[in-house]
Amino acid sequence: MKSDLQIAQEAILKPITEIAESIGIKEEEIDLYGKYKAKVSPDILKRLPDRPQAKYIVVTAITPTPLGEGKTVTSIGLGQGLAKIGKKVINTLREPSMGPVFGIKGGAAGGGYAQVVPMEDLNLHFTGDIHAVGVANNLLCAMLDTHLQKGNQLGIDIHNININRVVDISDRALRQIIIGLGGKANGIPRETGYDITVASEVMAILSLATDIFDLRARLGRMTVAYTTDGKPVTAEDLKAAGAMTVLLKDALKPNLIQTLEHGPCLMHCGPFANIAHGNNSVLADLIACKLADYVVTESGFGADMGFEKMCNIKCRTSGLKVDAAVVVCSIRALKMHGGAIKVVAGKPLDQETLAKEDLEAVAKGSENLEKQVENVLLHGVPAVVVINRFTTDTPAEIELVKEKALAAGATAAVTHEVWAKGGAGGIELAQAVVEATKKSNHFHFLYPLDIPIKEKIEAIATKIYGAEGVDYAPLAEKKIKLFTELGFDQLPICMAKTHLSLSHEPSVKGRPRNFRIPIRDVRASVGAGFLYPLLGTMMTMPGLPSVPAAMKVDIDKEGKTVGLF
Repeated sequence: MKSDLQIAQEAILKPITEIAESIGIKEEEIDLYGKYKAKVSPDILKRLPDRPQAKYIVVTAITPTPLGEGKTVTSIGLGQGLAKIGKKVINTLREPSMGPVFGIKGGAAGGGYAQVVPMEDLNLHFTGDIHAVGVANNLLCAMLDTHLQKGNQLGIDIHNININRVVDISDRALRQIIIGLGGKANGIPRETGYDITVASEVMAILSLATDIFDLRARLGRMTVAYTTDGKPVTAEDLKAAGAMTVLLKDALKPNLIQTLEHGPCLMHCGPFANIAHGNNSVLADLIACKLADYVVTESGFGADMGFEKMCNIKCRTSGLKVDAAVVVCSIRALKMHGGAIKVVAGKPLDQETLAKEDLEAVAKGSENLEKQVENVLLHGVPAVVVINRFTTDTPAEIELVKEKALAAGATAAVTHEVWAKGGAGGIELAQAVVEATKKSNHFHFLYPLDIPIKEKIEAIATKIYGAEGVDYAPLAEKKIKLFTELGFDQLPICMAKTHLSLSHEPSVKGRPRNFRIPIRDVRASVGAGFLYPLLGTMMTMPGLPSVPAAMKVDIDKEGKTVGLF
């Protein structure tokens, strides 16, 4: 089998103008970025206000291994499969950060024959959206530090600043730094740090903004610090929001690319799924839902993470409702949850153990699948379970998973082979999803916004994670009191926790029981429009492994990129 990069490089792409025309986008509604990429104007929404909304399908997953379970491959393959059975479909995806690309995980273009292209471009700079987010974020930081150095008229407490500078590379050495050294001319010395760009609140804001004016208002509400008497200081107070908006004008427009089978894909924004909501942009989905009959999008990590946030944060903003969810699983991940294998990022899997049929481990691990199906059903959405097949899977293991999925309430349980066969390998999944969208749908939010902060937190912890309750550290209690007094208690909750477990402990696999969720702190992303409680320590600046993927990336004798995956 050829590598993902080889497949992508050998693909014959259509001009992006043809892709745009195929879904009804007019010539004046796109800005070309070369021959195979384009920015799409939000004005499409003004032209098609009365067109019926497409069926809105979200691809989610069980709690993944550190290697991921193939959501993006499944999302793209499902889109290709729907096109194979004659449906007008658009995929919407997040943009990849170069941190994971050059770290452990690699790119985010799918894989095999279920990819979006041009693969190299979208993994390396793309149309510059992430850089624009970084510049806007860092401009705000520079204006904040200049304000401190020039007399601090707002009375900012330098020990209560909650914004970091950002860079789109995993660089652990920047996590904690001291700035302003070298005398008064270089600013006020203070401790700070760097986050990876996709962890910036600016990225979360960009992905939730519905138009340029909404973007401007959200940026203005960003609470970046507090005064010595506890009052919030915003980007508007620092007079930075206008310039930030201008920097993000083009980044607000979704990017149009194509699948290997020439299906349209809007790839836009990439907020972290740990501390943010982990979904692509609202604008991309709103536009896609007016142009197509089926829209396939993807949420970060398991259904306890990106899907829950999709429903309770993104759908509140967009007004869209989810018509069906696809829950991706793999036998190898279920075996991990069942205790048979250990999966460590950056290390090869034990192929001998993996190839050995182990129905007991698969059955035990399927408890995680059952809970994630339950999490979908808790929002009134039909669930289709799909097994991302590997050559080591046995027929008995696959049948066992299907039985467990159907017993848990899934409307269908199927396999796919889109990595090897493209859309042809996703026809069974596509047919199952079409049928699921015809089922009775009672989409609803998990909680109302007008209940206290603690009740929202506890709803997620007990209903989605399966915890017995929640314990609050003194700092969290203090913040909840403060945010209630400031009127932030009407915001939805974006839980910041590990993606590697249903609980707050990454090492606890399967379906944890008899545990409580500790909340050590609660922070406010007022511009994005949510509060995020911290369950443990959240890594907002990853580090490179001892052998990063960047070591394999190079050019060959013909000048072509090699080693990118």
